[in-house]
Amino acid sequence: MMLVEKYLPLFVAIPLGGAFLISLLGWKKRGLPEWIGTLIPAGLFIYSLVTLWATTKHGIVVHHLGGWSPPVGILIGADGLTAFMLVIVHFVAACVALYATDYIKKYTSPWIFYVLFLIILAGMNGVLTTCDFFNLFVFMEIASLAACTLVAFGTERHELEAAFKYGVMNTMGALFILLGIALLYGYTSELNMADMANIIAAKGPGSKIVTMAGVFFLVGFGLKAALVPFHAWLPDAHPSAPAPISAILSGLIIKSLGIYALFRIFICVLGMTPLLSSIFLFMGALSMATGAIMAMGQTDFKRLLAYSSLSQVGYIVFGLALGTPLGILGGLFHLFNHSVGKSLLFLTAGSVEYATGTRKLNEMGGLSNKMPVTGTSSLAGAMSIGGIPPFGGFFSKLIIIFAAVQAGHIGYAIWAVGTGVLTLVYLMKAMKQAFRGALAERWQAVREVPMRMRLAMLILAFVCLTGGLLLIPQLKDLFLNQAAKVLIDGRMYSKIWGGF
Repeated sequence: MMLVEKYLPLFVAIPLGGAFLISLLGWKKRGLPEWIGTLIPAGLFIYSLVTLWATTKHGIVVHHLGGWSPPVGILIGADGLTAFMLVIVHFVAACVALYATDYIKKYTSPWIFYVLFLIILAGMNGVLTTCDFFNLFVFMEIASLAACTLVAFGTERHELEAAFKYGVMNTMGALFILLGIALLYGYTSELNMADMANIIAAKGPGSKIVTMAGVFFLVGFGLKAALVPFHAWLPDAHPSAPAPISAILSGLIIKSLGIYALFRIFICVLGMTPLLSSIFLFMGALSMATGAIMAMGQTDFKRLLAYSSLSQVGYIVFGLALGTPLGILGGLFHLFNHSVGKSLLFLTAGSVEYATGTRKLNEMGGLSNKMPVTGTSSLAGAMSIGGIPPFGGFFSKLIIIFAAVQAGHIGYAIWAVGTGVLTLVYLMKAMKQAFRGALAERWQAVREVPMRMRLAMLILAFVCLTGGLLLIPQLKDLFLNQAAKVLIDGRMYSKIWGGF
């Protein structure tokens, strides 16, 4: 067994162990939660790069928990798509953890934050590495419950209200997902996703049970991904959470618990049909426009970014739903660019609130004079999400638009271009309101945020600027093509994994 396979469970075990250690000692060992909470995602980022290399070399890496094979045992593993997501999750999580070391000190009991943060990380890793439907559900709920608690971390009225809404909507989503799993289990007598896919393919398409399960999954994972019309929780939860959790919610959770799970199941297990593709294309386009239009009128910095996330998720889903190699490549590339760029923007918004005490754009102005690192980093994130060359977001949006034209969806391509223009308008407007112009008298005493917060933002800003380099053939083959191949050859999932 390769070492990567042998130690694959560490993606879940290490964050859970770190959370347990902090819960035992963190409340009395000052500084310990920050060290553990920062080193674990950084270390797992390195391990995710090793896993990416292993999947490139061997195709997949597999581990049988306890040595038992399915259907008795539980299978965990990684292919190109899993490794792609693991790299994104741990890179962003490491930057967020570094940022949080200073930011979270303004709250009481910061050790509780790190416990819940690591539980979220363990839950996301479990979703990404499991090959079993029920365990996917369990890990998804572990991450969701911890995230819901962190939305209410400040215990203010609006935070508690947002957490309640998030909890209710995500519980509804979980119920639909559980019903879908129950239907498929009754139909196939399997929980292993590859075995389930083989049985569904053997029995032939058109089963009413599979169709109903697909409807349940669409609603359930649509809620997790905050796709329109299942997005009602997002505009409240993202602004109300502490900035590091806003970054995790937008940059990672809606991607790993929502988009990843949605397309892993529909493409690799149930099978994507032309009707489903049309539905996803429409939902993606609707999310693009709805998020952009709603963001235009926002004066709350973080609420504007929340609606922007809704719009950019639409781009990702639209690209993946095209089903063409170019569309899937563009969708995955935009998932990466949005995870980095939007996490950065939420951190810069948190820095502004940290320094000024407000999120209201109409109360700001000229802050770059006092906060040059925050202002420059925020502009880098906005230009990437807005699609300005040479930032990474420009290339991923361009690929998605070209893919739509290539697939004959000219109207959708024009729609995507128009939404991109709106995105650029509201983001540049926000940058001007917050950082340009004359500095108001009330902000004369404002100072730049602490060094570790600045360092985290600069790392993310650098990746936003250089993200387009991932299209260099060698890096593209290593990082993007391996992930795209899994979704392009979706039916190969059951054939490759069914033998383990």
